[in-house]
Amino acid sequence: MRRNRSFNAVFILLAFFLVLFIGVPIFLTLTGSPPRVFWQAVLDEQVQESILFTFFSSLIATGVGLLTGIPLAYLLARKNFPGKQFIESLIDLPIVIPHSAAGIALLLALGRGSALGRGFEALGLRFVSAAPGVVAAMLFVSVPFLVDSAREGFEAVDPRLEYVARTLGSSAWNVFWRVSFPMAWRSIISGLIMMWARGISEFGAVVILTYHPMIAPVLLYERFQSFGLDYALPVAGIVILISMLVFLILRALNSNREDK
Repeated sequence: MRRNRSFNAVFILLAFFLVLFIGVPIFLTLTGSPPRVFWQAVLDEQVQESILFTFFSSLIATGVGLLTGIPLAYLLARKNFPGKQFIESLIDLPIVIPHSAAGIALLLALGRGSALGRGFEALGLRFVSAAPGVVAAMLFVSVPFLVDSAREGFEAVDPRLEYVARTLGSSAWNVFWRVSFPMAWRSIISGLIMMWARGISEFGAVVILTYHPMIAPVLLYERFQSFGLDYALPVAGIVILISMLVFLILRALNSNREDK
């Protein structure tokens, strides 16, 4: 009994320190500006436009990730093919490389000096210092979260269920949409939430590829560099507060789906 109490006490203490480490900076940021200054920042049109642009860009990147990442996740979960481990490592690479390096890589691939960049520009799509560049940067750094989560979801679906559906005459498309996808949906939703959340927090890749138009992290950095902490603090508080509220709502919706 005493061992159990000491075990619980140690774990609670260690967990408390971590929660405190995360919670205190967030609390200080949210309460660091006087209400009048915070409200002025809320009414600042540049701040409003930057936050909306950030959220919308990450939403588009998440949509592109859903369209392209789900097929890849399914193939990785169900198929064995040459180079599979290499592709798995390649997909996870944006998580571990410095995001400033990711920005340079994207600049080389999508900039005006590259064949790919010139090809897209001929189609009227420019990435450097343009909104598509923000989406591309967010997609690059955040899509591994969706692919990994969706792959785990598909791996958890018993392949025998798909096999039975095929033997009953269903096409591969019907099996995917009626069996595999619905059963992996919880993992896909979790991956989408994580991908979107990671996208709105991106800075390093975006600031190299597309400084303007400004997303919220870039605006926050510019105000801190140009005017100091007092000027940047209310913007940081707004970004953290909105992110917390949106993230809590998405988590709650996902939890409600899991309970049903």
